[in-house]
Amino acid sequence: MALSPLDIHNKEFSRGFRGYDEDEVNEFLEQIMKDYENVLEENKELKNSLKETKEKVSHFNSIEETLQKSILIAQEAAEDVRRNSIQESKLIVKEAEKNADRIVNEALSRARKIAMEIEDLKKQSKVFRNRFRMLIEAQLEMIKTDDWEKLLEYEPDTEHLESAADVE
Repeated sequence: MALSPLDIHNKEFSRGFRGYDEDEVNEFLEQIMKDYENVLEENKELKNSLKETKEKVSHFNSIEETLQKSILIAQEAAEDVRRNSIQESKLIVKEAEKNADRIVNEALSRARKIAMEIEDLKKQSKVFRNRFRMLIEAQLEMIKTDDWEKLLEYEPDTEHLESAADVE
């Protein structure tokens, strides 16, 4: 067990025939007691300071551990967001490609339909043109015939019509 300043102060030495000078020993013991008391007080303060420092270090270690966990969680979350963004962008691109294919296919289908309608209209116009030409040619042939001259030379038999009218 360590000596306390009080133990040093109360220590008494036995006296011998030619012993030490009592005042000198007491003065020295008094100095030792003060120095020892100072050392004990300093030791106590250092222990308290060490305890506080250990608590702070423990607290900072706890904060550091929490921050490291938070950083890991943030990194994982960022990686999840990145992966989700990549996946979503792939889906958007795939959907856009599907829509583009659909639009192109619809446009091609409409273009084919229009081309078929154009061909059909061309055929109809050829048929109409041929029929119209044939009609006009037939009409021209009719005009060129001698029947018009005969028609102009025709004189009705009015006598015959008058006798027929009398009979009735």
